[in-house]
Amino acid sequence: MQVIPDLEQALDSIIAEHAGQIGALMPILHSLQERFGFVPEAAVPLLAIKLNLSRAEVHGVIHFYHDFRSGPTGKHVIQVCRAEACQAMGSVALEEHIKHTLGIDYGQTSEDGQFTLQPVYCLGNCACTPSLRIDDQVHARVTPQRFDNLLQSLLEPGA
Repeated sequence: MQVIPDLEQALDSIIAEHAGQIGALMPILHSLQERFGFVPEAAVPLLAIKLNLSRAEVHGVIHFYHDFRSGPTGKHVIQVCRAEACQAMGSVALEEHIKHTLGIDYGQTSEDGQFTLQPVYCLGNCACTPSLRIDDQVHARVTPQRFDNLLQSLLEPGA
């Protein structure tokens, strides 16, 4: 388990921001991820105690929603939709191209720390498949060539 200095202090501050809020776990997790870049595993038992939840409840929410990360990621997070609509329109070939181009598989980060590749099971963009998200931006009708262009724009200075 990764040690995060001042995690409990940060968690107390974040919980205080959401005091009295119904369903505070989700906004607290978003705040933790914003602060650390991911939700530290060490936060799970602390959150469970402080919010009077079980560890399983906290863990379940973190791992159910694809927006939460439980470990550090690359500078850019690339999420490829693997839902049926995207698969029907070519996402399988696209994901193979992406894996080959980046030299990584799902759940991995490139050696240079630039890219983390993650599968997602719907980006809500089914009419414009195949889709992927790079960081916080969804891209529609992505072909291998379009992916290469997007990747090149990320590698340009200032990206």
